[in-house]
Amino acid sequence: MKTLGLIGGTTWVSTIDYYRLINQKTNELLGGLNSAKILLYSVNFEEFRPPVDPAEWDVLTKKFTAIAQKLEHDGADGIIFCANTPHLIADVVRRKLNIPLIHIAEAAAEEIASRGIKKVILLGTRITMEQDFFKDKLLEKQIEVLIPGAEDRQLIHNAIFEEFGKDIFTAATKVQFLRIINGLIEQGGEGVILGCTEFPHLIKPEDCSVPLFDTTVLHANAAVKFALG
Repeated sequence: MKTLGLIGGTTWVSTIDYYRLINQKTNELLGGLNSAKILLYSVNFEEFRPPVDPAEWDVLTKKFTAIAQKLEHDGADGIIFCANTPHLIADVVRRKLNIPLIHIAEAAAEEIASRGIKKVILLGTRITMEQDFFKDKLLEKQIEVLIPGAEDRQLIHNAIFEEFGKDIFTAATKVQFLRIINGLIEQGGEGVILGCTEFPHLIKPEDCSVPLFDTTVLHANAAVKFALG
């Protein structure tokens, strides 16, 4: 079994999910008292708040790279960012490592393609929705991407940082999210990517008329596949 190096705290809410899901999947596959071998570096998210402008990511890139290198030095065989947004710099960090970085968008694109879906809704932070790092992995699989309009992108972004990162999930916010999702389904969306690892606490499969793709679950499963492969 390989050792997984998790960079979490972005936010702690979904990092708990990663730890649970990776261990559950490992035990499901191996049985007995088997659990995952994990090194977890959990950051103070206030110090890692992601700028919307990619040009302002230099400091964060250096921080994430240093943590990933520390985890590699301490025995990790692969790196996992426990959030979607930091994958903006995943390729940069990959080049600084001698071990794999398991990419959340690659895991999602593989699953969506296997389901035969050709047009998918992408929800996440403004960075995730507006930049290309996630979309490009989908386009490589010939999957078209729909994102909300500017005002709704800002609404979603604000909810992540003002509510979800503090473990706050309200009925009023859920109503707004379902309005956005249903509007994009009407535009031809065949599935919804929950491209923020806190979203599954708000939106459930039974809430939608099309499949949901929980990036937390898909990424955790990819991490276990790597660790046991």
